[in-house]
Amino acid sequence: MKEIIVINGPAGIGKDSFVKEFSKYRKTINFSSVDKVKEVAKIIGWTGAKLEKDRKFLSDLKALTTKYNDMSYVDTVEAIRKFKKSDNEYMFIHIREKEDIERIVKEFKATTLLIVKDNVEIIASNVSDANIFEYEKYDYTIKIDVLENLEKYVKDFIKVLEDNENKHTT
Repeated sequence: MKEIIVINGPAGIGKDSFVKEFSKYRKTINFSSVDKVKEVAKIIGWTGAKLEKDRKFLSDLKALTTKYNDMSYVDTVEAIRKFKKSDNEYMFIHIREKEDIERIVKEFKATTLLIVKDNVEIIASNVSDANIFEYEKYDYTIKIDVLENLEKYVKDFIKVLEDNENKHTT
């Protein structure tokens, strides 16, 4: 089984931790639609910091490169192509922007996952972070209380995915 999962949620909520935990149980690729943007940003002086000014810079740079040559989407499609040829079962793609989520869902029949947590402040200094809830058709939402329970959330999610896969193959 090969499944593409678009993952989203507020900054710092534990999306990478979720995927890392998931990878303990299934062969998984973790990819961000802004990986290539970050490479370009480093070439022009970004230090890798995640302060609000850095997050805005990356958001603006992604918007600029999307208008210029659709760089993030092209890079994401290439990563999906490699995933399909690999022995990995799942590919998590971190995407913030509604239009980009919709494109990947439509073109690749991707599943969508939103990770949320109470009392998490949404970063409003850039459009990418400020509009994470703009996409409203998530297939799954996981509400995390504490990261210590991450293993349980992951195991429950794997069970749901596999139960749904079994429904479609029987």
